[in-house]
Parts: sequence; C-alpha cells; structure tokens
Amino acid sequence: MNIRLLKAFLILAEKRNYADAARALFISQPALTKQINLLESLVETSLFTRGRHGATLTSGGRCLLPEAEKVVRQTRLFMHHAERVSKGIEGHIAVGFGLSSFYLAPRCMAEFRRECPGIEMSLTDLPSFQQYELLQNDELQIGFVRVPPPVALDYLPLFTDRLVLIAPASSPSLPADDWLKKRPLLRLHAERGRGLNAQIDRFLHDNALFISSTQLSDDIQTIVALVIAGTGVALVPYSVMHIAPPELVIIPLTDESISWKVGIAWNANHEDIIRDNFIASIKKGIALHDV
Repeated sequence: MNIRLLKAFLILAEKRNYADAARALFISQPALTKQINLLESLVETSLFTRGRHGATLTSGGRCLLPEAEKVVRQTRLFMHHAERVSKGIEGHIAVGFGLSSFYLAPRCMAEFRRECPGIEMSLTDLPSFQQYELLQNDELQIGFVRVPPPVALDYLPLFTDRLVLIAPASSPSLPADDWLKKRPLLRLHAERGRGLNAQIDRFLHDNALFISSTQLSDDIQTIVALVIAGTGVALVPYSVMHIAPPELVIIPLTDESISWKVGIAWNANHEDIIRDNFIASIKKGIALHDV
C-alpha cells in the first residue's frame, strides 16, 4: 500500500476539511479526494462522511485510524534508520586483530566509536591467517594483520613491528644470544602464533642459534607471566610491550629477519560503507599524526 494514502487519511482526519487537508499536503483538493477514494476501495470500508461541517470519520475510519498512525510512524522510523545505515553511521562492523595490534586496534575502534556512536562493534583476537580467510568470506570487515596479505585483499600498511627478547628484570643483564642459550624459549602453539613462530624461526636460522628447550603456550599473556616467573625467555613483537609490566626487561635484536609490516586488510569486492568509513577514520588519524 502506498504510504501517501495513509498520510492523506491522517491529515484529513486531523483537519476534518478537504480544502485544509489538501493545502497541508501540498496537493489539489481533487487529488486528495482521489487518494481517499482509492484508500477506501483498498480497505473496502468507508472512512469519511462529507457534510456541511466538513469530513467526519466513520466508525470504520475511527477503528482504522490508530493502525494507520502506527504504520506511518513506523515508516518514518524505518526511513530515518535506512538513511543512517546508507551513510554508514548505524550498523555493525566486525574487526579482527592479532599480537602486533594489541595496542593499536582497540584505539582505532575507540576513535571510530567517538565519530560514529551508533555503530555496533566487535573486536576479536585472531591470528592473521584466520583473519585472511574470514575477510575473504565476508565474516570480517577489517583485519589488523601482517601485510601484504598472501591472498587477494586490499590493504593499508600502518607500522613496522619487530622482534625483541624479553627476560625477567630481576635476572642478570645478558646479551640476547646468552639468554637464548641458557633459558628455555617460550613460544605460542603453532595454530595461535603461526606468523610469529615463522618470524622467530627465521631469526634463529639466520643467526645460527640452536634452541635445545622450548615451552609452548596458548596466549601472549601467559608467556609474559612465565618469563616474569623465571621459567624462560621469549621472542615477542615489540608492540606487545604496551601491555608489558615493569618486571620485564626488553632486549633489542639486530637482524634483517626481525621486522615485518602490520596494517589493515579488507575485501574490496564486498561493498560496505561502514568499513569504508572505518578505513577513512584510520587514514585521517595517520594524516593528523604526520602533521
């Protein structure tokens, strides 16, 4: 049903006069009469009686008036919501992040929330290789990942991360090589830290370091706690140090194999105005930072 017919019904019920209602609707009186006649034909009910005192609702009109008001109100709400969705200021965005974006991703989300408070947001900790797959399947809209991606995704580099060695601050100061020879190396399980483990293996290989003892963990927080407890040492992204407690000492490493690019990736084959607004927000932050 054309919503204009219901609006004409409501205005005529309010004005109780065809001439006044037509002026309020910015249409001619014959056009209003035609709309009311059409609506009465559609609902198979007489809605108004016409007399010297104008248009008066019939019992059927009085019965249908509240429902018409509800439909028109809901239509207005729907159109308002649709407009906000079309502009990308209402809706949902799903974002993934990994170890190197522990610090950055939540801050980008917080800034975007300040700009678009009507957006529902989810942020999920996932390894890069899982994010690539979810991005391709349109299950994630943005991924904070290693770049460039190994699959067909658009991306924007944000910063360079690098390996550092962490050891308990309470222990004697030693070079990184000595730590790796004297203490077990703590690292993530393969499925959780595939990219990081590959980076660690390249570093160890390039520097001819043989590790005799390793211990695996499910998350970086556990590794940090085990290092503080003196269980071993770990090679972790420098960006993780934003969450590191003072009980750790950070030992820099020098080698070409210790660094990698981190950025955001997305699937440009899928149209998504909210995702595009999120990317624009990040680019704006970069521009302001460079000023």
